[in-house]
Amino acid sequence: MTDLPQGEASRRIDRAGLVIAAALAVLAGVLVWDARQLATTTMYGMGPEAMPVVVAVGLGILAIANLIDALRGNLPPRESADPRAVLLILGGLVLLIAIIGLGGGFILATSALFVTTSAAFGRRAILADSAIALVMSTLIYLAFDRLLTLSLPTGPLERLL
Repeated sequence: MTDLPQGEASRRIDRAGLVIAAALAVLAGVLVWDARQLATTTMYGMGPEAMPVVVAVGLGILAIANLIDALRGNLPPRESADPRAVLLILGGLVLLIAIIGLGGGFILATSALFVTTSAAFGRRAILADSAIALVMSTLIYLAFDRLLTLSLPTGPLERLL
């Protein structure tokens, strides 16, 4: 028997949690480094590098919190991954990249990702999800294009707007 109390014996350093904390810290570092490479075009206040730094700070906080929980053994046990769901989401990401790369545009690409992700989460209403996805992605496209004047990948649907 060990000399540790019952609660202490079950708490061990979570190696996967340490890896996740390290990955979050590396990602935060890459974001800060990449943001510093952006050319500043504004003469006042914040430039385009501000938001990646904000995201990097958030990732850094998550990395520290995850590291502490991993060292204490406080992370919850992981559930097993459903390979079908993972493949559906990966397929949606491949579709997103392919549709944008082939000139299909933002609306069709994000709609494909939405439908495959909702199917991965167990929803089986493909037609309803497609309609929801088309409406939502069109509204998002219009908000970015017209309100924020940011350009997103254009395709046949975007040219109609």
